[in-house]
Amino acid sequence: MTPPTHKEVPTSDFHAGPFFGLRPVARKEFTHILRDPSTLFFALLIPIIQLFLFGYAVDTNVRQIPTVIYDESHTQQSRSLIQAFAASDIFHVTTYVQSVPAMYATMRSGKAQVAIRIPYDYARSLQGGTTASVLVLVDGSDSSIAGIAVDASTGVALEQSLARIPGLTSPAIDVRPSVLYNPSTRSANFFIPGLIAILLQTMIILLIALSLVRERERGTLEQLTMTPIAPLGLMLGKMIPYGALAFGELCLILAVMRVIFQVPINGSVFMLLLMSLPFLLTVLGLGLIISTRARTQAEAFQLSMGTILPSVFLSGYIFQISTMPAFFRGVSAFIPATYYIKILRGIVLRGSEFPDLWVNALVLTLMGTGAILLAARAFVKQGAG
Repeated sequence: MTPPTHKEVPTSDFHAGPFFGLRPVARKEFTHILRDPSTLFFALLIPIIQLFLFGYAVDTNVRQIPTVIYDESHTQQSRSLIQAFAASDIFHVTTYVQSVPAMYATMRSGKAQVAIRIPYDYARSLQGGTTASVLVLVDGSDSSIAGIAVDASTGVALEQSLARIPGLTSPAIDVRPSVLYNPSTRSANFFIPGLIAILLQTMIILLIALSLVRERERGTLEQLTMTPIAPLGLMLGKMIPYGALAFGELCLILAVMRVIFQVPINGSVFMLLLMSLPFLLTVLGLGLIISTRARTQAEAFQLSMGTILPSVFLSGYIFQISTMPAFFRGVSAFIPATYYIKILRGIVLRGSEFPDLWVNALVLTLMGTGAILLAARAFVKQGAG
């Protein structure tokens, strides 16, 4: 009895054409996509959501710059000049101070990006027919704002001069601008401190999210749940090594920023490192939350990347938060990079101190604590399920 032999496929079937088998393969892939909701969500809805989000939120026009006023004249003429600045769409008068140190402290804390000092003899100079000088201080840590603020202040002064004496040959009001913190208006001084926040967030969230999902795929995470380890202890145990790695990466980035890119650190390096800890805590917590939601490394990667664009566009890294619609300003308040960028630019560029930035560190601490507790709770639910 002869053994059964495998049926040989006619050679002609392999030469049915260059598109032979296209239909069943395409049908199989369509079926796979339709059965995977996460793939459909990231492929179709996420780009549309981001388009609407950033199309409405992003506004490159600089306006309503927070402005502090130090009026030493206290006259009708000085009040008229202040009203002219406030009436423009560029300046938004938020604070009045009564001393030079208070004016500089307001600028250093980041509460104002423009300071206008009107001298005590302002009205007397105008009435005497001489040129009245007005000092305009501009926060140069944002190079795009600095140039526009200087040009706009000069325009307001010229408009006021022409309103007083039409056809004059020399301006009655002379604006003397001075750029603080970044006199050369180097773009690197503005972008690199903010870039630190984006780089750290991307690295930390990806590393810790992929690590936990990889263990789940291999089955080692389930083995850990069988051991007498508390969920919070497991979360913290996972966080500490990556937190140490992130802290070392931060030190390396700061060294490269200072040595290679020549960005000066005007504040305390120790305080900068200390205030970086709440941010590292927060992004580590976000990575843990993502790891409890994702089932595969591909899904963890997609969720991690979904946190990048909001942090770039809505945190103040590139575009001013004050120019965004009210809804997106509210969204920016829930983005950790918003607060860490304020800390970085405040310490690195303006030399801000702890009283100027403690609120940002407190918000990040609360965010990080909440994220870790949420991740631990989600992990417990998964283990119970």
